[in-house]
Amino acid sequence: MNKKIVYITGCLGFMASYFVKSCLLKEWYVIGIDKIDSVSNINLLTEFKKYKNFKFIKEDINNLTDLYECDFIVNFAASSHVDKSLNSSKQFLHDNVNGVYNLLELIRNTSKEIRPTLIHISTDETLGDIAIGSHLETDMLKPSNPYAASKSCGDQLILAWARTYDLSYNIIRPTNNYGIYQYPEKLIPRVCKSLQLGKKIPLHNNGTPRRTWLHAQDTTDGILTVIDKGVRNEIYNISGNYEDSNINVVSKIINCFLNRNIETKLTESEMSKFIDFSFNRPGVDVRYSLNDDKLKMLRWNCNKIFDKELINVVNFYKETFIW
Repeated sequence: MNKKIVYITGCLGFMASYFVKSCLLKEWYVIGIDKIDSVSNINLLTEFKKYKNFKFIKEDINNLTDLYECDFIVNFAASSHVDKSLNSSKQFLHDNVNGVYNLLELIRNTSKEIRPTLIHISTDETLGDIAIGSHLETDMLKPSNPYAASKSCGDQLILAWARTYDLSYNIIRPTNNYGIYQYPEKLIPRVCKSLQLGKKIPLHNNGTPRRTWLHAQDTTDGILTVIDKGVRNEIYNISGNYEDSNINVVSKIINCFLNRNIETKLTESEMSKFIDFSFNRPGVDVRYSLNDDKLKMLRWNCNKIFDKELINVVNFYKETFIW
């Protein structure tokens, strides 16, 4: 078995935690980096530290000054909540631009013989919305909000540093992720939390925006596929296998929470009872969609079935209150 040494930044975050677990089970040596903030799941540390091949460093990626010798740096660390970025974008620039810059400089200043490859986890939002069809990896970046703009800047820095300083990278752009232990600023856990508290669900733009949903384990498997089989200095999209409007997803969550058939149509009175439609997001993206044929050519497939997994996720949140 070819064991690797990997840094995983933002290791106590939702998406990264799935990736950490998979790497540990592969017996790779994992150096987890996390500054530990409000979206970090510190309970994961107890689980991760059971593995002898895990080392934890509490640090902001902006403040890292040196690297152990390693094969890959997988960068999940990011500020990622769109609504927060609309109110104040400073932290997003700090994490998603300056943080990436610092990682690139650390790699650049490492001896060429042992330089790691940067695997950067970006987002479909850097490409903006698309009414019909799906974005390719080569499409122009057209971010619509401060969060997406900050992630786009990080992508552009990587492309420039790779060309100028001959650094090795892969940029990976997934669609909307879901799964258990997601922080409740994201749609699915936020809806579950509102239902637990008996509060109305805030849903912007009448729930019309459409998103493609990708389970975090499928994302992890896609990243591992790129590491094992991908071409360096290439970008890879990862798309989920379920696209729907936010209102339909919320309706399914409500049905799951009420132990009803997931496809039950909510009545107008139920809509009024459970959902607050008074919110509108400035510059909202109407639809995201990615073409991931390039990744599928490496024999990756999205395996998780949304409706089945959604029932599991909602049941988890019914029994586990996320603060």
